[in-house]
Amino acid sequence: MPIATETSDMRIAYFGHDTYDAAITRRVRSLTAAGHEVTGLMMRRGDVNDVPWENVDLGRTHDAAYVQRLRSIWKGAEIAASHGQVLRDADVIIARNLDMMICASLATRRAGAQAPLVYECLDVHHMLTASGPAAPMLRRMERSLLRQSSLLVISSPAFERDYFARHHGGAYTPFLLENRIAAGSLPPRPEGLPGGGERLILGWFGVLRCRRSLAMMVKIARDMPQVKIHIAGKPVIDGFEKALEGIGNIRFTGAYRGPDDLPGLYGSVDLVWAGDFYQADFNSKALLPNRVYEGGYFGVPAIAPEGTETARWLARHCTGFAVDDPVEMSVPALLERLDNDRAALAEAKRTVLALPDDIFVEPVDMMDRMLDAALSASEVKAAS
Repeated sequence: MPIATETSDMRIAYFGHDTYDAAITRRVRSLTAAGHEVTGLMMRRGDVNDVPWENVDLGRTHDAAYVQRLRSIWKGAEIAASHGQVLRDADVIIARNLDMMICASLATRRAGAQAPLVYECLDVHHMLTASGPAAPMLRRMERSLLRQSSLLVISSPAFERDYFARHHGGAYTPFLLENRIAAGSLPPRPEGLPGGGERLILGWFGVLRCRRSLAMMVKIARDMPQVKIHIAGKPVIDGFEKALEGIGNIRFTGAYRGPDDLPGLYGSVDLVWAGDFYQADFNSKALLPNRVYEGGYFGVPAIAPEGTETARWLARHCTGFAVDDPVEMSVPALLERLDNDRAALAEAKRTVLALPDDIFVEPVDMMDRMLDAALSASEVKAAS
């Protein structure tokens, strides 16, 4: 198939790990808003439901069920290849994370598709950075996939700096695509400052995986009755709600819809916790969570552990506070200081609100930039 030379009205085949993941929805919306036709080839974590794009269901998978996931990759590749015309007609094929990159590679070979393949890496699986014989084997497989791809899309510079450059130097062309808010998906930024109630409110929003963060929230609430904590999102921790029972100054409001519910969530809090210890060996230090962009858009300063990429991002943009380890001591100390100095807290909020929108919001042409980079890298590879 001839390589496309323009990024308008392109046909994108998108391999996703979970049809119903909010980040998948954001990416598809960004691509379609930029004028491109997206067909999903996606696995899912739940039952089949309608989605607002053409989608090929590759079957159901489960979190942390690695043997089942391996089987699902092979089965998903068979299903995707049976829809080979979608792959052969695509101008660019995007695969989100390593398991879907394997699936896409198998499917495109079977279907005889020639489109540039983009590897979108939103996190580095802990098995790739662990000690033991499995990690080098998996990295060799990943290096082979990188050589097949035209572009490596990363959401944090730390993924490239601290992992890909170290293990796969020379095997890829990088493109930084941060998890900023999709353009046009939210109302204008507020004029007034968020929070500001009688009691300081700390927010913790998103996919709630980190047991250490949960334990810290519980301890803060018990030790600091003058502080409220608002938790919202999808908990994937056993006993999550039971841990919150009987704590009157913690409010858990469950799952929310983004972007519709974001103004209400962030408009009601003074600070947002952006730390994570779920995969403390690498990902937790390297990632840039949605919370820093969403909170910053609404003027909410974030808190992150010192030494992480999140803390470096906050310092670079003056959008929050870095705290030393152990965070169980430093976060309460910060909350007490800001609770006693509301003028300093208000000034921090004003600083965040005064920052340019494009720190938090994806430029409208970002999808075209990514696709253009993929096409250009593919042309260079074909000519070499």
